[in-house]
Amino acid sequence: METFDVVVIGAGPAGENAADYAIKGSSRTAALVESGLVGGECSYYACMPSKAMLRPLDVRAAAVQLGGLPASMDVDAAALLARRDTWVSHYTDQGQVRWAEGAGITVVRGIGRLAGERTVGVAGPEGVRALRARHAVVLATGSRPVIPEFLSPVLPWGSRDATGIIEVPDSIAIVGGGVVACEAARWLAALGSRVTMLVRGRRLLPRFEPFASDLIADGLASDGVELRFGVQLTAADRPDTRDTGLGRVHGGPVRLVEADDRESTHAEVLVATGRTPARDDLGLETAGLSPADLDGPLPEWLYLVGDVSGGAPLTHWGKYQARLVGDRIAALAEGRTPPAEPVQAPVPQVVFTDPQVATVGLTAARAREAGYRLRTPEVPLDSAAGAALLRDDATGRALLVIDDNTDTVLGATFVGPDMAELLHAATIAVTAKVPVDVLWHAVPSYPTASELWLRLLEADRETLRTR
Repeated sequence: METFDVVVIGAGPAGENAADYAIKGSSRTAALVESGLVGGECSYYACMPSKAMLRPLDVRAAAVQLGGLPASMDVDAAALLARRDTWVSHYTDQGQVRWAEGAGITVVRGIGRLAGERTVGVAGPEGVRALRARHAVVLATGSRPVIPEFLSPVLPWGSRDATGIIEVPDSIAIVGGGVVACEAARWLAALGSRVTMLVRGRRLLPRFEPFASDLIADGLASDGVELRFGVQLTAADRPDTRDTGLGRVHGGPVRLVEADDRESTHAEVLVATGRTPARDDLGLETAGLSPADLDGPLPEWLYLVGDVSGGAPLTHWGKYQARLVGDRIAALAEGRTPPAEPVQAPVPQVVFTDPQVATVGLTAARAREAGYRLRTPEVPLDSAAGAALLRDDATGRALLVIDDNTDTVLGATFVGPDMAELLHAATIAVTAKVPVDVLWHAVPSYPTASELWLRLLEADRETLRTR
């Protein structure tokens, strides 16, 4: 039995942060258990590779619209994928392991499962190891993709194949209309694949403001992506199905059948229908727990961070949870009162499409469902000179969701080029519940996209004036 102060199962960003914050600046010890690459899904198969491929497309689009490049110039596929490979460290985790060891964290290779209270068993290349935690065990096992049962036999691409693309299929069907589907459609089209999105619902990104969905649909269509809504698939087959490896076409053409018997054939199919917390085979029963217990009060020695917690499946959100958990473990280990947790923190999110979507807090629909009385000032992107200067074809909108009773911002959505960089200001306003009349004195620089804040506040003033 090896003893550590903290044992973390799962070495993605959330697990790394939990271990780091729990022992930082102390003599405490932590073990980080991982069966795959240290750094997790985000570092190799999600955030980093996708943004590594999408950012050059942003620059190219801006250069074309501003007259710097001919619109007919193709994307250099080899260079784009080489940039991806650099950012995923060529799928090696040596750098991440060096960071962990430098932070005083012991990396343990293998599959970790609870083996009792405060105890973790690890089945690894050197056999089975037993780890005991003096203070806490943290589960950071992430999530796994949801694949409809009828699609499994054709070995469809998942998000890992899309970001790890090696062979560009002549055509590809993307099943889904969420963030992964929208972002992947963009780089697949840029690489030369004929992309068809098959969306079960009536719009993309259904949890966002409707105008965001509409603008993203327009942007994808202008990139040559075919969008079909209200599609319900019922069957699929392909000849010569085989596991050819990450990012390679997995056999012959895929035939997809819809509920109305319509058929289509594609060189490959990407399934982007969501993810579910990875709560299987965690050994919970050895500690007298079941998967359902993970949604309720946990034993004082057990914590969840990241996707497995059931919260927003976003890297920055998992790392935020991990910082809170790490600080709590550290405080309790030192006999201090742990810091109070916020009642509710707003979740920010960016979708790196063209145009970008940046959103935080409540949408207008969700705020109304929650019973708020609202004001929703909305302005076009070109109402602010600084935003319009970003691209000659700049289109987009911005909206605030304001609580009419408290005059504070409940949510914000910005759609347009480089709107991600406006999001943190909105996150601060929502988190701190800054009154609108105080925001009026936060003067935006001219000419920058942040002038959209001024235009939104002016629109809100006009709403109040004309009541």
